[in-house]
Amino acid sequence: MGKRVLHPNHTAVPRNFCRLPDGYGVVKIGVSGAADTKHVGLDAFEKGKELGREIAKQGGIITSGATTGFPMYAAMGAKDECGFSIGFSPAATEREHIETYKLPLDYMDVVVYTGFGYSGRDLLFVRSSDAMIIGPGRIGTINEFAVAFEDKRPLGILQGESDTDELLSLLIDAAHRPNPNIVFDTDPKRLVEKLIEMVNKQKQGALLVYNNHDGWSGTGKGAEVIL
Repeated sequence: MGKRVLHPNHTAVPRNFCRLPDGYGVVKIGVSGAADTKHVGLDAFEKGKELGREIAKQGGIITSGATTGFPMYAAMGAKDECGFSIGFSPAATEREHIETYKLPLDYMDVVVYTGFGYSGRDLLFVRSSDAMIIGPGRIGTINEFAVAFEDKRPLGILQGESDTDELLSLLIDAAHRPNPNIVFDTDPKRLVEKLIEMVNKQKQGALLVYNNHDGWSGTGKGAEVIL
C-alpha cells in the first residue's frame, strides 16, 4: 500500500480563530448533513467544502458528527484553510468508531467519543455548538435540526439541489412556534456571516456576568466571569 499524501494545510497548525467579545471563546459552528453520499445532490460536496472553508476563514471552529458524506467534506474544506475541526462520535472508543461504526478520523483535530450512539451523539454535538448549519440530509440531520430548533440555537439552512431545505421549511411552518434564529441562504459565505453575527448578539445579551476587580484569579485580573 502506497504512502498517503496529505495536503500541507491539513496537517498545519490551525490559525485565525474568531475570538468573541469579552472572553466568550471561539465561535463553534456545527455542520449537519447526510453521511450517505447518494442522498446529497450533485452540488453538495463543493457546497460542503465551501462551508467549511468559510467557517475557517471567518475564524470559527467547525464541529461535526465525526462521520462521512456532507459533514466530512465540510471538515475537509475547513482543513484546506488551516481551520480547527472537532468531531462528535457515536462510539465510546476510537476502535469502536473505526471498526463498528466504520467512521473516519480524517480532517478532525479532536474526536469526542460520546459512547451514546447516533441519537445521543446528536444531542451532545448540537449542544456543544454555538450555531448549526443544516445541509442536505436524512432523518439524523432532521434530528439535529430539531434539537437546535428546540434550544433556539442560531440555525442556518443551506438551500440547494436537495429538497431538505423545503422539508425543513414545511416543518418550521407546521411547528407554529416563532423562531427568529433561523436563516435560509444558498451562499455558504453569507450563511456563515449571518450565524457568527447571531452568535455574537446572543453571547453579549444572554449571559449574566460580573467584572472581577479584585486582582488575579483563575480567570485573570478584571475578567468578566459567568455567574
